[in-house]
Amino acid sequence: MENFFEPDRRTLQSKAAFKDALLRLMLQKSFDAVTVTELSASAGLNRGTFYKHYRETADLLSEIESDVENDLVAAFREPYRDRDILAVREMSASAIGIFDHVLRYRNFYTCLIRREKAAFSRDRICHLFKRQLLSDLSTCGPSANIDDELLAGYRAHASFGLIVEWVNSDFKYSSAYMAEQLVRILIASGERDEYRVHIG
Repeated sequence: MENFFEPDRRTLQSKAAFKDALLRLMLQKSFDAVTVTELSASAGLNRGTFYKHYRETADLLSEIESDVENDLVAAFREPYRDRDILAVREMSASAIGIFDHVLRYRNFYTCLIRREKAAFSRDRICHLFKRQLLSDLSTCGPSANIDDELLAGYRAHASFGLIVEWVNSDFKYSSAYMAEQLVRILIASGERDEYRVHIG
């Protein structure tokens, strides 16, 4: 009897192979230089399978970005997912999922950061960080006259800067070490160390 779930599993496997192949190729050449023929060969699949799922390589690229963004939002929310208040000084490094996320998508982030003409946008990732800070968290207590939007932009770019350092070191530290360092940095610089959580 045909397994009802088999086609979906095959589809996911094929798409994962194309995504992995595209990112590997983009570590060597620009996105515009990647052809469907070499992409399919690198994925170990045929062109027909590619066109079964995508119209063009831009669709595949867009799906990769969507995967990364969805996973990044989930990882970003890990420290405060089940909390009403996020206190930075009580934050556990083990609750931080950002660096595990970056490791899952290491080829994406390597392309983003180390390729001179990456097809991905650094600003898009930083904007996502900023958007989550502004939409999910609000400051408890006095504002100390610090503009929320400017502070969110500062923290977004600072967090991304830590990822840049890690990628440029060829991931020489573990994700657990990076999470621990982030907590230490946040505590050391904590202008505002307590936030009210309001995930919609």
